[in-house]
Amino acid sequence: MAEDASRDDAAPEQAPPPTAKASGYSWYVLSVLVVVYILNFIDRQVISILAVDIKADLGLTDADMGFLGGAAFAVFYALFGIPLGRLADNWSRVKLLSVGLALWSTMTALSGFARNQVSLSFARMGVGVGEATASPTAYSLISDYFPKRQRATALAIYSSGLYLGGGVSLFIGAVIVKTWNDSYPAGGPLGLVGWQAAFLAVGIPGLLVALWVATLREPVRGAMDGVASPSSPAPFREFVRDLSTIVPPFTLFGAAQRGTAAFAINIGFAAAIAAFAWWMIRLTGNFPQWTAVGLGYYAVFSWACTLRSRDPATFRLIWGTPAFICTTLGYGLVSLAAYALAFWSAPYAETVLKLPKQELAFILGANGAVAGFIGVIAGGRIADALRARNPAGRILTIIFGVVAPIIPIWIGYTTENSTLFYVMNFLAGMFGAAALGAAAATTQDLVLPRMRGTATAAFFLGTTLVGLSFGPYMVGQISDLAGTMMDGKLVGDLRTGILSLIGVAPIALALLLYAYRAVPQAEATIVERAGV
Repeated sequence: MAEDASRDDAAPEQAPPPTAKASGYSWYVLSVLVVVYILNFIDRQVISILAVDIKADLGLTDADMGFLGGAAFAVFYALFGIPLGRLADNWSRVKLLSVGLALWSTMTALSGFARNQVSLSFARMGVGVGEATASPTAYSLISDYFPKRQRATALAIYSSGLYLGGGVSLFIGAVIVKTWNDSYPAGGPLGLVGWQAAFLAVGIPGLLVALWVATLREPVRGAMDGVASPSSPAPFREFVRDLSTIVPPFTLFGAAQRGTAAFAINIGFAAAIAAFAWWMIRLTGNFPQWTAVGLGYYAVFSWACTLRSRDPATFRLIWGTPAFICTTLGYGLVSLAAYALAFWSAPYAETVLKLPKQELAFILGANGAVAGFIGVIAGGRIADALRARNPAGRILTIIFGVVAPIIPIWIGYTTENSTLFYVMNFLAGMFGAAALGAAAATTQDLVLPRMRGTATAAFFLGTTLVGLSFGPYMVGQISDLAGTMMDGKLVGDLRTGILSLIGVAPIALALLLYAYRAVPQAEATIVERAGV
């Protein structure tokens, strides 16, 4: 297999057609994909502005809300991302995206009928599975509709949907809640209250957009690069095979196929993870969080074992490279703080600072959109400039993303001044966003070209299962622990919960300082360590 990989890496790329260019229809497709990505982040993030209302109506704690805003979505988004990404390589991307959009929109709308934490948790899991189809299909479609010279621009335009969707989700949610509750103070049709109506209102339009997506033309795979690549004749057989690498309980079948020893190791690790999850459940009382996290980490172990068996060279350059692991985990802790702030800033402003929901939603939404856009663009350019002078230069930008937000977080979440809070929240978001491009580029530099898709999957597993799974939950759990009982109900201390994020910085800094020292040597020995 290593020899085959070597031949693949050495093979010259076929030159793209000299006349290849994006057509008017290419730009039309891109506009549709931007709309899809906006809906993606609206449906993902709207729960933040609804958190205070959901918590009150369903009798939940801050830790419960942290689970709903984090692991309930993140674990299933991460696990299904790999097999669905492969399905995008082997089947119609237009069909897959339209099905995925219909699924996550339906599950968002069904969130509006949730009557307890269990039903809302299952709906959030469904949103995660559906949204796992979005970027793999969109990236692939864009690559086949735009030539290389325009591809970065097209992908940047597509990525703008992240900031637009995340920003407007707060404002849309706040407007719908207020309008509905003002019109139906005792509950509206079917007994629905404002937060339930908001889920329905943002979910249902996605079903119409899914029909729109289904009308797009499927481009010839690879034609824009002059290397037409036919789809797999048995895409769903490959999909099921990929499920066995990472999605339980299919992982047990995958392990059994590799032999008795592999099956025994898999079962042993599953038992160890189950024991750890049980201990954490006893310690925190939060069954869904630690069950989901345990499931996620067991699945990642199964995937790594499969990768080691099928492609040892890729395994060595990813899981066997401390520089790669430390970069991914270091940035994962940056994203932990970023995801936590994205989820909890609105509930904090509403409950601690007593700011009006519509005002804070508009300002925080705009803050998030602008800060994220500026931070990720500026950070990427600075990281590339540092990389030109120093092989480990990009790591310095990630370190900046760890250290720079500390003071804005401390000031912003201790002040009683709303203007200062908004300004500091903007700076914390912008500084944290600066690390993304540097971290992603570093992980790409540490593998061979044919391994970049797998490296991307591993990187996003880290940011999702470390950052999104733990960020919102950690703040909520610490808020509950620091809270007090009032009238028989637990009132959390969100200020303490959010300030606890600063405690993550030393761990991230230690990981990244090691990566700074290890990256140059790891990058210089890629071919040697891959054994090709």
